[in-house]
Amino acid sequence: MECIVHFEVQHKDGPKPLRGLLFLDDGETPGETQLIDMFKEMKFNVRLEDREKLIFKPLNPGDPFSEIRITSFDNGKDNYKEDHNLKTIVGNLLPQKPTGL
Repeated sequence: MECIVHFEVQHKDGPKPLRGLLFLDDGETPGETQLIDMFKEMKFNVRLEDREKLIFKPLNPGDPFSEIRITSFDNGKDNYKEDHNLKTIVGNLLPQKPTGL
């Protein structure tokens, strides 16, 4: 199964969103080694800095980026996650009581 990895590369000019592709078995999630190998193929030599937040740091301090942060995985299945902030904003924009004519 294909898994699209969405990530941001932090440069001094700001973040740059990119994507990578991994091939996994059904139901499998990408592991640390698979992600590091994917980044190596893209010429990013990194190490995992924060396992929970999926943040990778460059091995060479002279690299033109400060970190890579994975933002999401897309395996083609609908993985809906409720966004509470969006729900609050929409709730504040909509009228609370129906307006009469």
